[in-house]
Amino acid sequence: SSSFDVSNWSRLASLWPLLYGTSCCFIEFASLIGSRFDFDRYGLVPRSSPRQADLIVTAGTITMKMAPSLVRLYEQMPEPKYVIAMGACTITGGMFSTDSYSTVRGVDKLIPVDIHLPGCPPKPEAIIDAVTKLRKKIAQESFEERTFRPTRTKYPNLSSPHRFVSIVNTKKYKKKLETQ
Repeated sequence: SSSFDVSNWSRLASLWPLLYGTSCCFIEFASLIGSRFDFDRYGLVPRSSPRQADLIVTAGTITMKMAPSLVRLYEQMPEPKYVIAMGACTITGGMFSTDSYSTVRGVDKLIPVDIHLPGCPPKPEAIIDAVTKLRKKIAQESFEERTFRPTRTKYPNLSSPHRFVSIVNTKKYKKKLETQ
């Protein structure tokens, strides 16, 4: 139907990515904003607020400490929303996946990913290619697909290794402070 075509065209022609970067991949993403690659010609307007963004490019390593914040940002974005996982660290944990205890081994464990963009880091041209592929995906979406897409996919919570300090130790600490 032509109304769906117009709806899809308007969404793919005005993707607004959230400014979200945690490491070196974001330097490549940020270079798109400059005059050499001119991100704006694709209708991509970088936003600082998740409430006004419909695309999140997870540019860089996601750690266990950053994971709850990323999920919160994703949940604050209005539907329909899209995710591009950028770089080896975001997709699989990258070079940190063997030795690091704090790296999330794949952002798709936290949020649903539409396009995986490999590289370390991917060049700006590769990001433009990923956005083009996402736009093709959006152009082929039907209204039914969007309505049956769950708004919140349940992902397992990260178990925290932190333990509470017992009250006995706290009382001893307070007494030590009072005597000093």
